[in-house]
Amino acid sequence: MPTNLPTSTTVKELQYIDRLSDLLDTRFRIPFTNIRFGVDFLIGLVPYAGDVVSFGISGGMVLAMARHGVSGWVLIRMLWNVFLDATIGAIPIIGDLFDLAYKANVRNLNLLKKHYVEEEDRGSAWKAILTVAIALIVLFLLLLFMIYKVIVVIVSYIGSL
Repeated sequence: MPTNLPTSTTVKELQYIDRLSDLLDTRFRIPFTNIRFGVDFLIGLVPYAGDVVSFGISGGMVLAMARHGVSGWVLIRMLWNVFLDATIGAIPIIGDLFDLAYKANVRNLNLLKKHYVEEEDRGSAWKAILTVAIALIVLFLLLLFMIYKVIVVIVSYIGSL
């Protein structure tokens, strides 16, 4: 029997994370297909700004999951999922198609469930929470910098026409 199941005080927040993951990544289905998508995909259709908003929501979910005691290793894998979703998602068209397939929020939720059910990667995350917060800020700044550079290239190209 798993010993690190969430207490009743955290169940509501974990259920909220579950519902939010579904809303962001799998709530809707393209008719006549098995392709599912969520609000994250729709937000990502807004160039750059949508990716920043999506990154903020996903990063907030990782911080919420971190408060529930997952290990630093699980948090690193969660951050990697968010980083891939944000950086590749920022590439027009290719990023949108990537968002349809990758579903970083559902991946992170599955990591959290695996942690609780299979007792995988056990350990306290309190020491890692500050590191995660700093990593999210750095990744966010990197994403903003990349978006700035792309906009500069586009504006200089348009200006040379």
